[in-house]
Amino acid sequence: MLTLRPSQERGHADHGWLKSFHSFSFAGYYDPAHMGWGNLRVINEDRVAPGKGFGTHSHRDMEIVSYVLQGALAHKDSMGNVKSIPPGDVQRMSAGTGVQHSEFNFAPDETTHFLQIWIEPNVLGVAPSYQQTTFPDAAKQGRLCLVASNDGAQGSVTLNADARLYAGLFDAGQTATLALAAGRKSYVHLVRGALSVNGVALRTGDAAMLADEPEVVLADAQDAEVLVFDLNA
Repeated sequence: MLTLRPSQERGHADHGWLKSFHSFSFAGYYDPAHMGWGNLRVINEDRVAPGKGFGTHSHRDMEIVSYVLQGALAHKDSMGNVKSIPPGDVQRMSAGTGVQHSEFNFAPDETTHFLQIWIEPNVLGVAPSYQQTTFPDAAKQGRLCLVASNDGAQGSVTLNADARLYAGLFDAGQTATLALAAGRKSYVHLVRGALSVNGVALRTGDAAMLADEPEVVLADAQDAEVLVFDLNA
């Protein structure tokens, strides 16, 4: 079964300095039909205005992944990490027993555009931790590159969650297939461009929710950047 999640049906919030689209219920957006998918709880597509950002706030018992698309995201946390996250980097913060952090766009004239992703952990109360890794475009071109996983395979950032996240860049003639084990779910989020998922066409911002499917087949790509999740149902 494949269910299309059109971009225009996502929740939307405009705070002036922050413009956000919510794939699942978050903050002031509540939709009981979209509370998450498997153990994937949040995908927020955020655009942060120059010189603005999220002040210090707390998280607990959640795996948080940041995927920057444009600009840079400055990160500072109570573990002592002070980092800049550019496009091509994947950041993972395990909130565990509790962590405070802030995220900011220090650029004077460029918007920071990024995806914030929350995945429910399979173990609670772990010590908070941080990891950031660069995945160059060449590693993602024409293929699904593993960027986050529960075992850190292939140089991916390590999640305290039963989930695997792949990123890919695809253009005309390029395809990919990801096998799914029985009982798994998948969520395919099209960052930009166009492609088809198991024969269903997606455009920028659209997503496909898959359950009881043996595989994810990506085809018909046009300047596409895509994230594919393999999730605990």
